[in-house]
Amino acid sequence: MNAGDNRLEAWLPRSLLNLPLGSAIPSAGFEGLSPVRLHWRNGHLLAPEPLPDHVDPPEWLVLPRLAEPHVHLDKAFTWASNPNLAGTYEGAMSANRLEHSTRTRAGVLERGDRALHLACSHGLRALRTHIDSVGPGATASWDALVELRERWSGLLDLQLVALVPVSHWSSPEGIALAQRVADVGGLLGGVIGPPYRQRPLRRDLQVLLQLAERSGCGLDLHIDEASVEPAIGLVQLLKLLDQQQVDVPITCSHLSSLGLVPVAEQQRLCERMAEHRVQVVALPLTNAWLLGRRAGTTPITRPLAPIRGLQRAGVRVAVGCDNVADPWFPAGCFDSVALMASCLTLAQLAPWQRLGLAPFTTASAALMDLAWDGVIAEGAPADLLVLKAGSWSEALMRPSQRRILISGQWWNTQAS
Repeated sequence: MNAGDNRLEAWLPRSLLNLPLGSAIPSAGFEGLSPVRLHWRNGHLLAPEPLPDHVDPPEWLVLPRLAEPHVHLDKAFTWASNPNLAGTYEGAMSANRLEHSTRTRAGVLERGDRALHLACSHGLRALRTHIDSVGPGATASWDALVELRERWSGLLDLQLVALVPVSHWSSPEGIALAQRVADVGGLLGGVIGPPYRQRPLRRDLQVLLQLAERSGCGLDLHIDEASVEPAIGLVQLLKLLDQQQVDVPITCSHLSSLGLVPVAEQQRLCERMAEHRVQVVALPLTNAWLLGRRAGTTPITRPLAPIRGLQRAGVRVAVGCDNVADPWFPAGCFDSVALMASCLTLAQLAPWQRLGLAPFTTASAALMDLAWDGVIAEGAPADLLVLKAGSWSEALMRPSQRRILISGQWWNTQAS
């Protein structure tokens, strides 16, 4: 496969393959991979062709360029200057406040540019970033990330979410912020977690829902990121949605304490979420690192959004990487394939199963309302992540050599 090639023979997850009507159903191995030949012209794919049985097995595994539904570009790579060595939620919050107090536009530009280069080189096509939107570093963060969105336009789509205490949206400053977010096509966000004061929380959430409707902004909430008082924030949100119609998309990020609710009640809550078309972004890495800690013990039960139960109820679930080398999580590299490998153990998600792969591909694209659903079909964008691997196991067991195709052109990571 050379730089000038416009064809590729590779393994492709059959759940991501859409062939023209009348095509023969391709064979698939035990990992759900089918051998196909792909061609592209003028930035779009031609009809995929199943490879005949007598052809040598491909040496590559192909995916659509992936969508990352939840990151924090404004604070990425700040662990070195503001570490959280205890690994606690409270320690992360304290270090985050300290970093935010000295945050500059130039710093966010430099770190954000580095992060987006990594993301593109690892095969991402879109990211949704939450931005600390109150305090001394808020304006610098927004200015830098709006500039980065323009700078990377054509290579990456960048979605911006205003992250504030949910009570902030009830203030004049919150109303003004919502207008700025709407002007740049962003989303409104908020933090809903313990200790819960349920009546004030319900009032603030109602204001936020009304504000989102008036501004036309979708919602993406940090909700129930905790290992205590399971799902209290979600229950309050669902009570309000039972009473008022909300037409903008609503996403619940984290939702980790829902996994601690007894199964029967948990399933009822999942079904109510499906009724209200509430979507979920599960974030296993940061949750597993920060939550469920007890001094001197190894945590056996980890708070985690119940991905399977949510899917079973009809809720759209994506999986995101969340924090990268910041006070909330010391590792990460904006690589969704590495995230898939981690989720084998953290969430028992297997990409050779349709519902194990969807949170990283089609569900993530749909949750972010991207123009392309990620299915490989005639006319789809020639935007591919190509891994040097003959199986899922080979792709996930180590960092794979990879090539990135963007609009039908092989992307040169060195020249970018």
